[in-house]
Amino acid sequence: MPWRRRIRLHAPPWATRSRPIKIQRPRIASATSPRGPSRLPASTSGDRPEPTHRRLPLMASSPSAAATGSGGSFPEMNSVDDFAAVTAPRGGGRVSVVGFGSLLSERSARSTFPELEGFRVAALRGFRRVFAHSAPIFFERGIAIEATKVRDSVATVREFSSLSVEPCEGELIVVTVFEIKEDEVPAFIEREHEFRFLAVVPEGLDGVPYANPAVVCARYSNEEYFQVRCKGSKEIYYQRYGRYNIDRIWRDDILPCRAYLRHCVLAAKNLGEPAYSNFLDHTYLGDRTTTIREYLATTGAGIMEEEPPESLKSRYGG
Repeated sequence: MPWRRRIRLHAPPWATRSRPIKIQRPRIASATSPRGPSRLPASTSGDRPEPTHRRLPLMASSPSAAATGSGGSFPEMNSVDDFAAVTAPRGGGRVSVVGFGSLLSERSARSTFPELEGFRVAALRGFRRVFAHSAPIFFERGIAIEATKVRDSVATVREFSSLSVEPCEGELIVVTVFEIKEDEVPAFIEREHEFRFLAVVPEGLDGVPYANPAVVCARYSNEEYFQVRCKGSKEIYYQRYGRYNIDRIWRDDILPCRAYLRHCVLAAKNLGEPAYSNFLDHTYLGDRTTTIREYLATTGAGIMEEEPPESLKSRYGG
């Protein structure tokens, strides 16, 4: 199909062997801050030759302007048929999925995709993680906070954001990649209804691009979501979001859901130091300036010591 050929022939300019990126030290020093230019560990994949070039550094340069309203140069998928373009030709009808938040945890990934295969750590160039997504699931599970009492008064502190990613030139994030069955795609699309599905080319930790593209759930826009996904129907929007009093899905004035943020940090830590430091220093609040390392050292202090509700300890345990 023509769309499949476009992905293969017109891959993003970074889909070649990577050159080292100039790193920038975190702005807040802590016991977990990397000392100097840390590097990602070598890949253990046996299906690619041992690289002869220098490996990727842990962190990319500071963020630049992002195309937050579109997929930029990354091909977009809007239907089940479009996903055929990212199905591995010799992968037994499987589609590669990129995990960047809760799916950094293999346990969480398997709770959603019990039959996933090939769970592994990878790198995704040209994207950054941002807490700017209103998540109704946190209201359903009773862990969303809409207001917090501060010194005998109620201050508006909206803590119900989950993660999304968005194109950002110069950024690099450590992610996970795994394969799901092609017949799981319809349920995947339904579950991630409000996201933009982009075809991307992850890299192994040795800096070598993968042979097949993968799908990542990226930031959509409120207008496009309502018109395209909800077909302009207020009733559809109400059933998915309006009943939780969420009038905007994508916004920059909400803070991370505390239990979810803790879970993501622990999941990244369980993947090793490179993934952990990368998550702290290349995941941002909605202002796209404050890193999670800075947030946990200031306003978000204490989050990592908070236990999730008993019923969610397994799901949000990292």
